[in-house]
Amino acid sequence: MNSTSPWVSKQQYLITELQTHGLRLADPGTGAPSRRGGAGPSDHKAVNVMGTTVMVPIHTNPAARSPYLAKKSEADGLSILECNGEKVGVVSFPRQPGFYSYTTTDGVPAWKIAQLHSNDVLATTVLQTCIRYGNRETACQFCAIGESLRTGRTIARKTPQQLAEVAAEAVRLDHVSHAVLTTGTPATPDRGAAVLCESAAAIKRATNIPIQGQCEPPADFGWFARLRAAGIDSLGMHLEAFDPQVRARIMPGKATVSVDFYFKAFAEAVTVFGRGQVSTYLLAGLGDSIDTLIEGSARLIAIGVYPFIVPFVPITGTPLQNHPAPSPEFMRAVLQPVGKMLREARLVSSEIKAGCGKCGACSALSTFEK
Repeated sequence: MNSTSPWVSKQQYLITELQTHGLRLADPGTGAPSRRGGAGPSDHKAVNVMGTTVMVPIHTNPAARSPYLAKKSEADGLSILECNGEKVGVVSFPRQPGFYSYTTTDGVPAWKIAQLHSNDVLATTVLQTCIRYGNRETACQFCAIGESLRTGRTIARKTPQQLAEVAAEAVRLDHVSHAVLTTGTPATPDRGAAVLCESAAAIKRATNIPIQGQCEPPADFGWFARLRAAGIDSLGMHLEAFDPQVRARIMPGKATVSVDFYFKAFAEAVTVFGRGQVSTYLLAGLGDSIDTLIEGSARLIAIGVYPFIVPFVPITGTPLQNHPAPSPEFMRAVLQPVGKMLREARLVSSEIKAGCGKCGACSALSTFEK
């Protein structure tokens, strides 16, 4: 394996390799349980790579064919990382969180209410249903939000009380430092902002951790101030792709909310939450070219929005389960210039108060900011 190129570190190389190829496990029971289906990151496992915890696909079709294999070592709880049979490093796996053993006062296991992402991030999908899921005409083809609900690994709606209880236990037992509240889109013009408000307010009463809320842009931008007042510290509104043709093909329902409307919403949200506290997910590999991702990211950075670029993961059970993941070379060609732009604009992940961009585990982008 050529572990570095003239412009990437070994860590950057390995993370982009693992997040695109996936990882095979000689001992599938190593570390905390992996996640199958549901809202992202799905079909992943948390892996510590050279001091950084990242989410790596292990249940996807590409992962089953990955040249990368982790073999449990006898020393220090580490695993040997091999590529095509050659040792290329060591990795480790976080243990199961302590709060997973908690049960809410109404009898629901905490792990059905929220999950630990990376080392210190509490994440939950408040509404595990979406108006588009399961509808061929409107559904996002990459989405598996209904899979964990179908298999009984979560519940359809988490109440504010449940979220507050679980957040308090996660802070107490696992030193969680921030939270992510996402939601499926309901059939209301607020597009999920209302349930985020009541959920965030309850968590803030129980803990003092920063919170990111994630929803589609509401029809009424007045919701941004309401979200902020309820305790949301940063906001994610996820484009997934820039190219209108890609959006119409991959996410036909969501594409009816235009890119132009998203940018109007971004600009308004930045006035409420502040520069760097508004972000968007971009799924590299859906069809946007390298140039489109770089140029779109530059446009976002110019208005103070953090472009969180992650490699597309073909989740089992979705229409795109056989769609190829992007190559590691594609990811490095995007992340290197975008990381440089973020650094020069001083719009870096470490300054985000809460959320996916701050966590950074689903992408190598934060390593390219340094």
